[in-house]
Amino acid sequence: MKLNNIYKKHIEPHSHPTFLSNFILGSQDGLVNVLGILLGLSAATTDIRLIIVGSLAALAAESISMGAVAYTSTLARHKHYLKEVEREKREMKEMPKAERKEVEVVLSEWGYAGRKLKSMTEGICSNPKAMLEFMMAFELKLSPVSKSEARYSFTTVLLSTIFGSSLPLIPFLVSGNILYDVIFSVILSGFVLFIIGYYEAKVTVGSLWRSGLQMLAIGLSAGIVGYLIGHFLGATPV
Repeated sequence: MKLNNIYKKHIEPHSHPTFLSNFILGSQDGLVNVLGILLGLSAATTDIRLIIVGSLAALAAESISMGAVAYTSTLARHKHYLKEVEREKREMKEMPKAERKEVEVVLSEWGYAGRKLKSMTEGICSNPKAMLEFMMAFELKLSPVSKSEARYSFTTVLLSTIFGSSLPLIPFLVSGNILYDVIFSVILSGFVLFIIGYYEAKVTVGSLWRSGLQMLAIGLSAGIVGYLIGHFLGATPV
């Protein structure tokens, strides 16, 4: 009972790696794509309605597409993990000596040797569940993925893509002056991209400013490309 209480007191909060990757994937992709489309359309036409409709269509398509990709890719990882679990179980049953040797090899790479190595190997191999999880994690380098995680990925990527895609569109829904809309959209998008990069470095590792500026540069580069395409290939007035 005391051990449980001590354990609970010392549980440290950790960021959810899946949420972080999904949030960055969706928000960055949505923001960069819609910003590029907005700038391209703004350079090609002065029809504010066409710009908004085109951007909203891109927002809807991008959000659903990104959510679906996140769901199917996570589900594929789930199925792959289950297949490898069954294969590993079969090998543990049919080739116990070879599997034991693989455990020993991993432990020796960690620096264990002699009696310590034999003792650790014996301890792991005497427990089939521990051995299976050890092999999955340290031989195959795979982490368990559940079906619920696929649904979680779909939801977070979908919502974060909608969030990111909506941001560069806000000035166009408020003002109606295309020049000002473009300027404010670029400023707002650049600020948010910097914050996303800054947040990524804060919860992982790396320079906060470098990560923020890198995300900013990537996003604005895509926006500039969209603008140049719209400028040079856009509709010419008759």
